[in-house]
Amino acid sequence: AADGKQAAINFLSKFLGSGAEFKYDFKHVYVDGRIVIVHSHVTRGKDDRGSAVIDIFRVDKNNRIVEHWDVVQALPEKSANDNTMF
Repeated sequence: AADGKQAAINFLSKFLGSGAEFKYDFKHVYVDGRIVIVHSHVTRGKDDRGSAVIDIFRVDKNNRIVEHWDVVQALPEKSANDNTMF
């Protein structure tokens, strides 16, 4: 997405306006100074296994988001071990 508020709105509207029933189940939130990290289980409907999502935000002195990065990994049907993604 390009920089700026309107660019974010335009970019996110493609996903959020798609009719999918997005659900964010927040698992962890970490804050270190101006960096905020959110670990979530995100699904797009009742039949979706979902994805593990890490969102990383940098906020300015007015607590506005000025940078955002994310990492998304689909939950596997069968895990190779007994550990969970959350």
